[in-house]
Amino acid sequence: MSEDDKKMTSCRPYLLRAIYEWIVDNDMTPFVLVDANADSVNVPTDHVSNGKIILNISPSAVKALDIANDQICFNARFSGKPMTVTAPMHAALAIYAKENGRGMVFTDDDNPPEPTKNVQRQPQLRVVK
Repeated sequence: MSEDDKKMTSCRPYLLRAIYEWIVDNDMTPFVLVDANADSVNVPTDHVSNGKIILNISPSAVKALDIANDQICFNARFSGKPMTVTAPMHAALAIYAKENGRGMVFTDDDNPPEPTKNVQRQPQLRVVK
């Protein structure tokens, strides 16, 4: 396998951590949009809308936030009830600041399209009268 053929890990957790830190450093509130229908997602179902949930992951709203390479996990209260929230990294659809909407939307970077090969085509000449 050549160096070009090696599969890289997802950049999503690295970008999510960086954007989270940037938002918090600017004294804003980080929200993460999660696909609530993805496998292994544990979120409060009462707050799910159209299969998605927006979670406030600011330091004042959650405890024990862990943005790992494979999942997001934290403890929070929803309607006064404590809950451990978990979502696999592929379920994180976006992270943005509540106050101004600046952040990042994630695409399916785990399955990038196959690179196209540079195929040279034969020149086609025709007589123009």
